[in-house]
Amino acid sequence: MPRRGAWIPFADTDQGACIFLAPEVHGFPDGVVVQGPEGDWAGHPMTVAEWLYRYLIGEEMAGWGCAARYPGPDRLEYPASEPGRPARETYGPERGM
Repeated sequence: MPRRGAWIPFADTDQGACIFLAPEVHGFPDGVVVQGPEGDWAGHPMTVAEWLYRYLIGEEMAGWGCAARYPGPDRLEYPASEPGRPARETYGPERGM
């Protein structure tokens, strides 16, 4: 795995895991690295789209015992575009997966 400074913070889970985009994971370009709430690390050699899909359908993608199936719709929060502006929320479609 690359040194931590090369990882780009991507998201946090409601279970305390931190998700990073990495330039390479196990030889795969642009993989995903997860730091669990206890400090354990896991590298996923796949695109962020595949990782996110698998996480959202309930696979254990953020550590042991982390599988959680949320029926949706997903709430996405976009940070403020400039100081003094509010964050923006959007909702995805109901998931029929």
